[in-house]
Parts: sequence; structure tokens; C-alpha cells
Amino acid sequence: MPSRGRLINVANRLPVNRVETAQGGRWVESPGGLVTALAPIIRKTGGAWVGWTGTTADKRFNPFVHEGIGIRPVAISESELDGYYNRFSNRTLWPLYHDAIRAPEFERKTWRPYVEVNQRFAKAAASVAQKGDLVWVHDYHLQLVPAMLRRLRPDVRIGFFLHIPFPPEELFQWLPWRRQILEGLLGADVVGFQTYAGAQNFSRLARDYTTADGTDTQLAYEGRIITVGSFPISIDTRWFEAAASSERAEKLSRDIRQRLGNDRKILLCVDRLDYTKGIDARLKAYELLLQCGKTSADRSVLVQIAVPSRERVFEYGDMRKDIEQLVGRINGEYSEPGRVAVHYFRRNFPREDLAAYYRAADVMVVTPLRDGMNLVAKEYVATRTDNTGVLILSEFAGAARELRRSLLVNPRDIEGMAEAMHEAIRMPAQEARHRMAMLRMQVRRHDVYEWADTFLEAMRR
Repeated sequence: MPSRGRLINVANRLPVNRVETAQGGRWVESPGGLVTALAPIIRKTGGAWVGWTGTTADKRFNPFVHEGIGIRPVAISESELDGYYNRFSNRTLWPLYHDAIRAPEFERKTWRPYVEVNQRFAKAAASVAQKGDLVWVHDYHLQLVPAMLRRLRPDVRIGFFLHIPFPPEELFQWLPWRRQILEGLLGADVVGFQTYAGAQNFSRLARDYTTADGTDTQLAYEGRIITVGSFPISIDTRWFEAAASSERAEKLSRDIRQRLGNDRKILLCVDRLDYTKGIDARLKAYELLLQCGKTSADRSVLVQIAVPSRERVFEYGDMRKDIEQLVGRINGEYSEPGRVAVHYFRRNFPREDLAAYYRAADVMVVTPLRDGMNLVAKEYVATRTDNTGVLILSEFAGAARELRRSLLVNPRDIEGMAEAMHEAIRMPAQEARHRMAMLRMQVRRHDVYEWADTFLEAMRR
């Protein structure tokens, strides 16, 4: 019998942030596609969201309701945050799942807090769920929750979605706790990935390391049938279209172009400051383009927006210094009076401002070394309401499976990326419009709402 219960969402973070004021604290809804897509469904079904508050302060928050969404906070201590999040999630799982771009760490002392925090999330979800509810668990931080929750509440439907890549056998088998992770995920009724390759990797590993049997899309395990599939996530296309078309964005975009130079081609890059994003290789590709004389600081400019990320993890501090030194080297060598070769911003930008930057850019350069999806690429496409602009996209981003009319590049090929940048800034307007029209058709047809509906429909079966 298909389930029509409430939606209980379980994610590392709550959909609200705590803001302290002189009058006391208040909760403010977080921006982002996941909250945008799921909040209306949770409100409509009378469901709830289980997650961490974002603070390790001693203060504990009781469950409450925020704008029609039941909020079930999960407490995490400072030491647990270090073991569960900073170390196991982000120094073991994150690099391993991203092709081991950096060597993963495998320490038993960090596995223990990962298990304990996952158990706390599972208990919190069990406490708010009712018989027949849909419980949707998200991402690599909470891979043990599905099995833990099933033991506590076998009367609910459980889904799990991984927002980052799922690695192939030769990498995943490095993990000392590979069986436990796989069994944790097999607790779900539906296990979803960004790409079909990720789903295949999981199904094959489940058959190799657990008692699961079946195909790449359907597994039999402990008397249950588990659906495995790809559910490529997307964006709130309509929001980005509207934001880019607003009077505010039009004025800011015009100001950006005027300040950078109306006669210059603007290449824009927007990333979290993370080693998986390939920022240094991209800068070297642009440096090569300047070096060989195919462009100059007078004719083009690269704008790199780098959003601070995981600054408690020491590798990120070293990476930041390397990138800033590289920017300084390029500007010292190739800038001209009144014309800086690279503009570098290390800070958060509001989504409304990003929409204006997207609108101002002639070329968007999205070249991660590995990425589950990369929504920046889709955001840029959504803002190009006049079908102008060119997207350069890494073939190792999940988005490359959908955005085939972009200029696909190997982010480890510096010369190839430089050639793609040159092609993009010289592309005839008619060809650019044709490519962008095809990209926009894809992003408009498959937005974040369709993604959520498709996954929830699979859970209800």
C-alpha cells in the first residue's frame, strides 16, 4: 500500500539559523534549494525537520514550530563536532568520495563519534515520526541513520539521498567501516544518488560486502526490496530567473560591468573554497591564456568568488594561502594600469547579488575535479534569460550528464581549459545563443521541485 504520511526530513543542519539579538534569540529560515523545495511539502503534510542547530553551546533547544514546520533540534558537543563532522565526515568520507583527491584519514577514534551522532539523529527522527510517515535522510554525514531508524521504527518509509559522489569499488573498499556504511544505507527503502554511476557503484558494493542480492536498480536485503537509482538534484529555476530579471539585479549587473570594463569579457567562477573545486588549476589555465597572448587584462578579466569553507580543517587554510599567492602572481605579471587580471573575493555573497554577477558574466567557468552535481552551473543557466553567455563545465561534475551543450573540459588538463576559455570568449553570438537555449530548456524542465516530487514518489511506492 503506497504511503501518504507526513514528510520528516533529516539533515545535518536545520532549515533555520539562530540569530541572537539584544531582545533575545530568534530563528531565521536558511536560504537554499533543499529548504525551498521541501519546506512547502513539510508544511502541507504537517511534518518536521530533524537537524543540528549549528552551535555547540551548552544551551539545549526543545522542539518547536517555525512557520508551520516542526523543528526537532539535535545537540552536538564541541568534541563530537570535531570527531563526527570535522574529522570523520570531512577528512575521511569527503576526500574518499571525491576520488581521494586528498588522502583520507582512517582513525577509529573518529568513527565512534560518527556512530554516536548518527544514533542521536535516528532517535530524534523516531521520536517525531508517526506510522506511515516518509522519513527522508540526507547526505554523507548520516549514512548510518537509515538502518538505525529502521530498527527503532519499522513502520515508516525511509529514503536516503547522497548529495556528493559515491565512489567506485577500488576506492570505497579502502574504508575500514565499509560494511557498516553499506548496511546503514540498506536500511532505506529508496537509496538515491546524483548519477547512475553512483547508483551502480553502491549496488555492486552492497552485493560484494553484505548479504544483499539483486540488480543495479533493485536489491533484496533482509526480506525487503530496496530501490536504488539516480535522482539528479536541481535548483529553483523560477527564483533565479526572477532574481536576475529584477530591477535591483539589472542595476547591480550594469554597475559590475561598468566597474570591470564594459569592453572586457568577464569570466566568472563561484565556488566554496574547497580542494575538490579545482580553483588553482583554473587560475593556472587563465594564466596560460594570458601568457600565450590569446587574451590580456585589457580584453578580459576573471572574477573568482571563493566562499569560506571548513576553516577549522587545517588543509583548507593552506589551500587558501596557495590560491591567494597564485592570484597575486597572476596580477603582478599580467595586470595593466586600471585593469586587474583577476578579481578575487573570499566571502559569502547573498543569492540576489550572485544572480547579478551571473547576469553580468559573459562566461561561467565551473571546473571541479569531482562534484556530485554542482548547482552553480545550473544557477548561471537559469539567469541567462536572453540566452546569452557560455558555460564551461568539468566533465567530472554530475551536472555534465545533463548540461551537454556546455563546453566540457577535463579540469586536470590546464592547456585544454585554456583553449576552452579562449573558445568561449570568441564564440559567435548565434552559436552561444543556440547552446544556452538548449541548456535553459533542460534546467527549466528539471527543477528542484521535480527532483523532490520524483524522489518522494519513489518512496511512496
